[in-house]
Amino acid sequence: MRGAMSGFDLRRICVELQGFVGAYCKKIYQPHHEQLVLRLNPKELSQQDLIIVRGKRVYLSSRDRPMPMSPPPFAMLLRKHLRNARLVEVAQHGFDRILRLSFDTKSGPRHLVVECFRDGNAILCDENYIIIQPLTHAKYSARTLKRGEEYRFPPEAIDPHDLHYSELFEIFSNSDADIVRTLASKANLGGPLATAVVAQTDIDAKTKAKSMSAEEIEIISSSLASLLQKLASAGENTEGVGKPGGWLLLESGDGMTPEGLIHSIKDSAESELDDIYDTYAVEASPVCLPAHEGLVPIPFDRFVDAVDAWKGYHDSTAHARKQAEKEAAVPGRGPSTVADTLERRIQQQKGALVGFKNKVESQQELGHAIQEHWTHVDELLNQMRQAIAEFGWSGTKKKIKPIPWFKSLNPSDKNFTALLPDEEGQPGGRIVTLYVEENVHQNAQRYFEKARKQKDKSIGAVTALAESETRLARAEKRESKRHASGQVSRVKRSKRLWFERHRWTILDGMHLMIGGRDAKGNDAIVKKHLKSDDLYFHADLHGAPSCSLKFAQGFEKDPQPPANLPKGIPAIRLSDKLDKESISQLAIEQAASMSLCWSRGWSGGGAHGTSYWVKPSQVSKTAQSGEFVAKGAFVVRGQRNWFRDLSVKIALGLVCINGIPLLLGGAPEQVSAMCERWIEYSPGRGKKEQIANKIAKATGIPTDDILGVLPGGGELGRDHGLIKPVKSEDE
Repeated sequence: MRGAMSGFDLRRICVELQGFVGAYCKKIYQPHHEQLVLRLNPKELSQQDLIIVRGKRVYLSSRDRPMPMSPPPFAMLLRKHLRNARLVEVAQHGFDRILRLSFDTKSGPRHLVVECFRDGNAILCDENYIIIQPLTHAKYSARTLKRGEEYRFPPEAIDPHDLHYSELFEIFSNSDADIVRTLASKANLGGPLATAVVAQTDIDAKTKAKSMSAEEIEIISSSLASLLQKLASAGENTEGVGKPGGWLLLESGDGMTPEGLIHSIKDSAESELDDIYDTYAVEASPVCLPAHEGLVPIPFDRFVDAVDAWKGYHDSTAHARKQAEKEAAVPGRGPSTVADTLERRIQQQKGALVGFKNKVESQQELGHAIQEHWTHVDELLNQMRQAIAEFGWSGTKKKIKPIPWFKSLNPSDKNFTALLPDEEGQPGGRIVTLYVEENVHQNAQRYFEKARKQKDKSIGAVTALAESETRLARAEKRESKRHASGQVSRVKRSKRLWFERHRWTILDGMHLMIGGRDAKGNDAIVKKHLKSDDLYFHADLHGAPSCSLKFAQGFEKDPQPPANLPKGIPAIRLSDKLDKESISQLAIEQAASMSLCWSRGWSGGGAHGTSYWVKPSQVSKTAQSGEFVAKGAFVVRGQRNWFRDLSVKIALGLVCINGIPLLLGGAPEQVSAMCERWIEYSPGRGKKEQIANKIAKATGIPTDDILGVLPGGGELGRDHGLIKPVKSEDE
């Protein structure tokens, strides 16, 4: 499996995916045009992602991977049909490199066909295998992959599992190649497996297939059956001992011996293994074969785990690669600035001007060529008129085919295409279109008129280019001022990050904490976002928001920060699987303080207050008999963990989350530890809108995004570079 999965690899994948039959497809992502991610949620197993890299591999992974904020159209279509659908069957088509995933949906059965040959494809079909939409349209000699067409499977290839003595005898008798090549191509084994079959025998691999005796064919048949049984039994549990389900093959090098490589893997933490595997791994296989001799084999319980160890890290950065490809179009800049757009526009306008100039010259040259060969063109026109009058348009069309001076005839427009004489007077000159009902002068004038129109367009393009260059100069000047003043470049986005609909902050350990903005938001926090391992916070004030301190959801360092991000702004990204054993006491204290700051305690005039936290199981919407729980309110039962004499004060810092510059409001000690640019903020008489406008002018972040972070009106305290950035010595 050095490049793409074989039929044997997919057979093993199909077996391992049987454990996920009955799982629900929660969501579908497309982080890159080459990759699909189906998030499966089985009843008795942990949630895993089914990764489909078209034309190459299919496997399971539990890695955290950044996803695009706006799903591509194909991902949206799959969500429409497969979201919350139940996976009912995973099957391989014959022994081909085709995997079929069948789902039970509210609209009826749906089939997702994954093709792992050629460039690969993923095709969504209905219950009758009518194509709803393919990932990529394609047309072959016997089938068409297009919306509305019936999906037709390719003709089934030979299945080696069905090959016995009689079938092998016929294959060998009709082959002119040696044994290995015959098994690889005719028996559909592929090179490594064909070599392995012959290596298990004493037969010379270079023996011609035709010269094989009956006894030798019987030996080859037994060897093939033995190898297929070995492949089928991979991962089985025999007498309490489980066999490896897959192997990761590593190649030592760069001064690293096989023994040193094994010791390095054993001594490395799990987070460090990706770097080792990325450097030394060359293949993943269900079994070890003779072709793998000399490589370092690392066993895995499942073949999908071996594939994930080999290519999982590379595939998990697919979205980051996609962003990098966009940014590579304009070196040194991000993809969303006004200057970038204008630069691309100017390049297009310059290209258009060159095109206009070439068209003007070519049209004028054709007009002059007609005038230079006036007699010849006039003769062609007369001959064509006479032929049409005598034979009609259809008859003339047949008559001119053997004549080299005529190329084609167009009856609808009443014109024909002809060749002008070259320097030797032969039909090898320029090709011109001549209208039968016009004379030579009028035909030449047509080309001069086209040239004039192109020239007029070029005049307009010159004006547009000058205007674009002026706008670019202004944009670059604004961006230089923005950079000098510490402002970030605004990023256009179609929608906000999901947590921005609520109050949010980042706590110690990079945990995410969210709180409701109103009664509806409080209901959403508890009913949708409060998980069993989270903590529930509430200020001891009427109408205070319900808050959830997330245990597993938070933030981590972004490995691919935006290219246009100014220095001093931390780049982080959302993570649904924080590698934390527990929530620290400092994070709990910060959460209690933030729950108070988000309440009316901020504007109540007091400098201190009280909050508490409880477990999610203590929070209920069910009231006592005869009582009523209003919208956004909840009943808390059991012991509460109190925090008293909490200060009402926050800090505001500049961060970049998933490539979006945002203002972070949080506990002062946490914001100061994360951000180089931050400022203190406390309750006061200052209007919230005025504070937001001041911060917006200093940072470049939209005012609306800032208003959602501020808990209320207040006063800005000590500035640590947020309003007035501190210039470095280099600047």
